[in-house]
Amino acid sequence: MNNIFFAYINRMKYINRWGLMRNTDTENIQEHSLQVAILAHALCIIKNKYFGGNINADRSCVYALYHDANEIITGDLPTPVKYFNPQIKESYRKIEDISKEKLVSMLPDDMQDEYRSILFYEEDEEYRDIIRAADKLSAYIKCVEEVKAGNKEFLQAKESIYNVLVDMNLPELEYFMEHFLPSYSLSLDEMN
Repeated sequence: MNNIFFAYINRMKYINRWGLMRNTDTENIQEHSLQVAILAHALCIIKNKYFGGNINADRSCVYALYHDANEIITGDLPTPVKYFNPQIKESYRKIEDISKEKLVSMLPDDMQDEYRSILFYEEDEEYRDIIRAADKLSAYIKCVEEVKAGNKEFLQAKESIYNVLVDMNLPELEYFMEHFLPSYSLSLDEMN
């Protein structure tokens, strides 16, 4: 059937993230994808305004909205499992590609190429780096929120994800982390 793509996409709200962790607030891939889109857009604007970039911020939003769409089929495999060893990582990459093609096949033939390019955005290195940075930034923000709520389960994840963010060496990400990230630790009263 090639007319069920959007009904499948609608099911992103049923796939919860952080399956191995105790959460004070659950997060699904639909919520996460919106946050990644917001962050990717911001990173592009920062790159273009302050670091001489010329990347389409709107396009990055579209890529980010769909960056985890294949998890409707595969589920959200926890990071420690996904990256346990090179064989599992490579096998999972193949599974992701198959699931993306399965999603594409749910569209009418004349729409498939457009959505294939969205689901396989990683082929464009500049966008890939922005989306990966936004994805990790979203994960870090989740850790900040959980720790702020008293959930020590996220302390180690917070530290390791922070180190990954620093190691990315993206000026736009460094700018965001310096200028915007501290406010995520504030309460609503502190922000007012």
